[in-house]
Amino acid sequence: MSYLTARTGRQRQRYDGHLRLVSGCIPYRFEKSDGSCNGSIEQKLLVLMISSPSRDDLVFPKGGWEDDETMSEAACREALEEAGVKGVLGDNPLGAWEYRSKSKQKSCSLQGGCKGFMFAMEVTEELDSWPEQANYGRKWLTIEEAFRSCRYDWMREALRKFTTPLSETRENDTRKELDELPLRPISEIGSEHPNPMSSSSTSFANHPSIQQLAA
Repeated sequence: MSYLTARTGRQRQRYDGHLRLVSGCIPYRFEKSDGSCNGSIEQKLLVLMISSPSRDDLVFPKGGWEDDETMSEAACREALEEAGVKGVLGDNPLGAWEYRSKSKQKSCSLQGGCKGFMFAMEVTEELDSWPEQANYGRKWLTIEEAFRSCRYDWMREALRKFTTPLSETRENDTRKELDELPLRPISEIGSEHPNPMSSSSTSFANHPSIQQLAA
């Protein structure tokens, strides 16, 4: 049982005009796995999503940003309350998305509008119990699984923005590894792979008929 308690109520809720401000994060970790082809150790990227009762789809932890905390603190608090994880939060949010709360999806009024900010969080600690464990289960997924399971399009877009710089980093690391490979002198390569034309041209020049013409 968790001795932490989750915040309730909206007395301290921040607003931007009619939009309720929300902060959340995409918790992630790298898991080592055996390479399928050459037996090497690979790093598999996993993200943590949470489930709610009577729903098959999943979401990332998020909740109201309150007036006694920073946006980053709100994201960390929601990750702890809803998913039971702590970690290192990115310096800047992945972006901001406007959406309607699930209870006001079909409403034409201004009520229910939200503006959500999402961060990336590298998980360093996973608690055995957490404040909202009775309401939310948690599940580690690959990026592909997360895209398929995600409940909201705006969260799917946040996930896409999260994965883009990681892909670029992998490409840059591969390029850097190639650039750091030692270059061998051409003379060494030539000694291992002699030019077949050079030996044949020498033999051709030593042929008796050629020597006779030269005389």
